[in-house]
Amino acid sequence: MRAVLILALTFTVVACETVQTTQPGAVGVERRQTMLVSDQEISQAAAQEYGKVLADAKGKGKLDRNPQHVHRVRTILSRLTPHTAAFRPDAPKWPWEIHVIEDPQLNAWAMPGGKMVVYSGLIDKLQLTDDELAAIMGHEIAHSLREHARERVSQEMATGLAVGVAGAALGLGDMGQQLAGAVAKVTFSLPHNRTQETEADRLGVELAARAGYDPHAAVIVWQKMLQASGSGGPQFLSTHPSPETRLADLRVYADRVVPLYQQARR
Repeated sequence: MRAVLILALTFTVVACETVQTTQPGAVGVERRQTMLVSDQEISQAAAQEYGKVLADAKGKGKLDRNPQHVHRVRTILSRLTPHTAAFRPDAPKWPWEIHVIEDPQLNAWAMPGGKMVVYSGLIDKLQLTDDELAAIMGHEIAHSLREHARERVSQEMATGLAVGVAGAALGLGDMGQQLAGAVAKVTFSLPHNRTQETEADRLGVELAARAGYDPHAAVIVWQKMLQASGSGGPQFLSTHPSPETRLADLRVYADRVVPLYQQARR
């Protein structure tokens, strides 16, 4: 066991790299991130888990049931993704994909590599405009661009060496399964930290503005979320910064990218 642990520790040290996943953009996000797993491995694991989610929803008759919803999110996605090049030149060529799952929860998410889901409750209950829907989707796309899931999996590995030890002890095939499980965990269970959420907010408003969507819609949509939350708060808000801090920051950065929005609308 000691030899396995030494091997895992060696793997961790060798594989560790500090990267700048995105260009700063007009909003100036420049934090470097420490990664212990490759982007290719994370993308493969995400595609595997995404397939499971879609298969489950399809089996329950909940996948893409409302053609209008599906058309809206795919149209917005098609406008947003070309402008991901402002943050990283490879992103427009990612295999972007989005589906709507019939579910009352106020939620949406994006996995690594551009695999996205929006839940119908978010659209229906909040009566979202296209600008507001673009704000949410831009936020989730920003998580993918910044590779926050990869970063969180790396943090999990650094804390417990869970994936590294499993890979050293069980072999690469089992390590792939462990990694897929880790991607699912950080997507559905573990919260983003405040820094990651703030980065996604800032990049999200710039992405929306570049695509011709009003960046101030981000402020409106989060206000709607708070009004809908009642005393308990929906899952989507439970992992995010405090409302006051978030709204103040969104206003500042929405103002900053207004020239990009105006240029896109010409």
